Amino acid sequence: MEPLINSATTPHRTPSFKEDTYHLHNLKPNEKKALQELKEKLTTTITADTNNASMWTIPLLPTTEKSDVILLKFLRARDFRVQDSLNMLLKCLQWRKEFGADNIVEEDLGFKELEGVVAYMNGYDREGHPVCYNAYGVFKDKEMYEKIFGDNEKLAKFLRWRVQVLERGIKMLHFKPGGINSIIQVTDLKDMPKRELRVASNHILSLFQDNYPEMVARKIFINVPWYFSLLYSMFSPFLTQRTKSKFVLSKEGNAAETLYKYISPEDVPVQYGGLSRPSDLNNGPPKPASEFTVKGGEKVNIQIEGIEAGATISWDIVVGGWDLEYSAEYVPIANGSYTISVDRPRKRGPTEEAVHNSYTAKEAGKLVLSVDNSASRKRKVASYRYFVRKSPVVM
Repeated sequence: MEPLINSATTPHRTPSFKEDTYHLHNLKPNEKKALQELKEKLTTTITADTNNASMWTIPLLPTTEKSDVILLKFLRARDFRVQDSLNMLLKCLQWRKEFGADNIVEEDLGFKELEGVVAYMNGYDREGHPVCYNAYGVFKDKEMYEKIFGDNEKLAKFLRWRVQVLERGIKMLHFKPGGINSIIQVTDLKDMPKRELRVASNHILSLFQDNYPEMVARKIFINVPWYFSLLYSMFSPFLTQRTKSKFVLSKEGNAAETLYKYISPEDVPVQYGGLSRPSDLNNGPPKPASEFTVKGGEKVNIQIEGIEAGATISWDIVVGGWDLEYSAEYVPIANGSYTISVDRPRKRGPTEEAVHNSYTAKEAGKLVLSVDNSASRKRKVASYRYFVRKSPVVM
């Protein structure tokens, strides 16, 4: 049973991004030499009592292909300067020991109200990287800000929680040549109180830069205000090409269109124009969604045919930034039957989340989902998915 869409669709192409493979045969001669030198220095530097030094449960000695991935991350962070890379690695080992980073995932830090709101892992991108979302707009509320950042002790506890979220994401990595060895960061800048969060932001940035080298494959900023774009244009000339290639900036209102380029709609949270709800995470891998576009001045009808009498059809549908009219109706195939309005035509606001509904058919027919963008000139991305459950057969 394939739905019919009476409008031309345009597939989204994921811009090419070449993550480091960590295959040794892909390294340049000077990079191979640097890796070997770092291994030798590490062997002579780590003492007998720290001989079991490890990161993310991977022993650094004796070296393996998994530990090579870690060592290459530190080398790339220091442009393959061996001594600088070793210093960074040793400092990181010391920090992890003092911070208790190895066991932090198991701790209950008491930030239930921030889970799934401020920083959280949610699904994967199209290439298999785990995705971490960050949104600090909740802290524009002064009471919430004081509750979390009111003093140094509270700030330290928040930083610990933020490291915990990152460590959860790192547990999803392969640490294997040719595997997935980094995550995607999506940061929502909407309503973020930049001045108040400057201290916390600097601490987070410093912690991550010093102790999590090359752990982020791409940084996507959504709902970017004009001043952020201006600041980025000023600092951009001072960034390396490698760093700039990881940055994606998307202005307010374009979150869904930007995220769909990198992440499938079923993995994009509903608040950003996707179909992923927190409750879905308990139900296994998400059911794939189909994507389509709605051109300006266009109405799109999605027809899901072949629905039998007694069957129940459930569906999700979303348009990025909505601001158009949506409706759903059921059309029986029998002559003389009436079309049934399931979702009455209504203009949905730009911040509304995905529609989730179901209908049990009394007669065989088809479901028609309509999105009417005829009042706008702006092209919009959209997605939908459905599931039909047939009525049980009574013997």
